[in-house]
Amino acid sequence: MGRCATAEEARERISAALDAIDAAHAVLRDTSSDVVGNRFRVDVAERLETQDRTNRGLMYRFFAEIAEPPDRSESVPAVREMLWARLRLTPREIIRRFKLAARIRPQRSLTGPPLPPELPELAAAVEAGAVGEDHIRAVCGAMDVLPSCVSPSDAADAERTLVQHATKLDSGIVTKLGQRIADYLNPDGRFDDNDRARRRGLHLGPQGPDCMSRLSGLLDPEARGHFEAIEAAVRPGRHQPDSAQPETLDRRTPAQRCHDALKLGLETAIASDKLGVHRGHPVTVIATTTLADLNQAAHAVADPSVPMPTAAHTGGGSRLPMRDLIRMAAKAIHYLAVFDDHTGRPL
Repeated sequence: MGRCATAEEARERISAALDAIDAAHAVLRDTSSDVVGNRFRVDVAERLETQDRTNRGLMYRFFAEIAEPPDRSESVPAVREMLWARLRLTPREIIRRFKLAARIRPQRSLTGPPLPPELPELAAAVEAGAVGEDHIRAVCGAMDVLPSCVSPSDAADAERTLVQHATKLDSGIVTKLGQRIADYLNPDGRFDDNDRARRRGLHLGPQGPDCMSRLSGLLDPEARGHFEAIEAAVRPGRHQPDSAQPETLDRRTPAQRCHDALKLGLETAIASDKLGVHRGHPVTVIATTTLADLNQAAHAVADPSVPMPTAAHTGGGSRLPMRDLIRMAAKAIHYLAVFDDHTGRPL
């Protein structure tokens, strides 16, 4: 990588290159492509895709430098706030880019030369613009499922093979190849506690228009054992929704009972008062609303002609429909923070 003598020279050179790219984009937008023919359009599509991937590699380079700046001039949280405002990306996407950049960019060493990337073959392909985001996910996913019993040399060979195919084939084929490599290197399916601890995790997706959230991830054996015990308690006919009578036929699907088992476990854990404190208060659900909305919701529950007000907000920032809020508040205390309509002062 070329270097400039001073920071000012580097800034000028990078800015000039970006200005040239912006000018080239303006020419492309202003030039009609109605008469060039599909063969030429395919050539252009290939070049644009390569340029897009090259830009993505440069983006990861700068994200890695932001996370670990050589000058240590600014705090990373402050720069992340700046990225969120300027790039208009979700915090989750910003974190994802930082994590991936840490895997495919050299790591700075406190003493000595920089350390090589965790995935050097993938790093080179990303920098060259030879692979796209789907390829990156496929290669990383295939490497992540390899257990610790696989030797470093075998893991390096697997990465090299995956990247070589990623530069020639689509990501779906790379994913299948990764599965075949995992089966070959780990035919007996040997995984230890470190492997399971490394792969465990749950991802809570954003709320949809109906306030529902998608949950995905991997449970370790201990967590699954706990969940299976709670799931057994929510067998057909038991622990039905509050609106259902005990003698009512249980029409829930197995997936719905799994959901209700998870909710029951979380409610029981919070009600146990054994989760300690957070910011000086017992761990519980905090919901914020106004006195007017709470009053209107109370009337709406009894009178269907009264419209239900907008949802309250939890301490975690999610939306909580007023019917759910009232149902939750009826079971426990310290659930609700009510604010005055005009002054905004807590009541």
